[in-house]
Amino acid sequence: MAGRRRRAQDEPLAVRALREQERHTAQVAAYGFFPARGPRRSATVTPAPLRYWQYDPPRPWLLLAAVVLVVVWLALFAWTGGTSAALGELPLALLLGVAVVVLSAARMTVSDSGLSFDVAGLRRTSSLHVVPRSLVREVRRGTPPEGWPKGRSRGGWWPGRTRVAVRHLAAGGDGEKTLTVWVRDPEAFAAALGVPLA
Repeated sequence: MAGRRRRAQDEPLAVRALREQERHTAQVAAYGFFPARGPRRSATVTPAPLRYWQYDPPRPWLLLAAVVLVVVWLALFAWTGGTSAALGELPLALLLGVAVVVLSAARMTVSDSGLSFDVAGLRRTSSLHVVPRSLVREVRRGTPPEGWPKGRSRGGWWPGRTRVAVRHLAAGGDGEKTLTVWVRDPEAFAAALGVPLA
């Protein structure tokens, strides 16, 4: 065990980040989209529990696009076949609109090794979109302060959520990056990442 710990401290940051990305992907893949149900039955090894996870609603533009598609679909049927044709298509159009919204819900997950965002309809955690925990430098409530690099915003506002900024090193070691997320429990989120909330 001491040899493994010494090797982890001596290895380059990029190698450690790659190793953490692979571990994160394996741990998250052992759970379904609903982690509260426990690991998948097909998991051969019982994975460690996830440190933090929450669902994020689809972005507003996607909700608007789903509504527009349903309206255009019904308008097309009303134009070609009349009101009765549009009413006949209404259940199917609504069902497909709801399916688009549900399959666009996202989950933010913090494992023992990293942070990632999954979309319900895709359900594959790509190691390219994992932020390794060892690269996280600071977690701060609110928007990124002056001097932090411009970053991506993930998820969106939802009642009871607080905006949190995460400053981390780039996986290749070429500078810093910032990530802004809305979380339900900032303290638990920061603790899951192993960094005190500032």
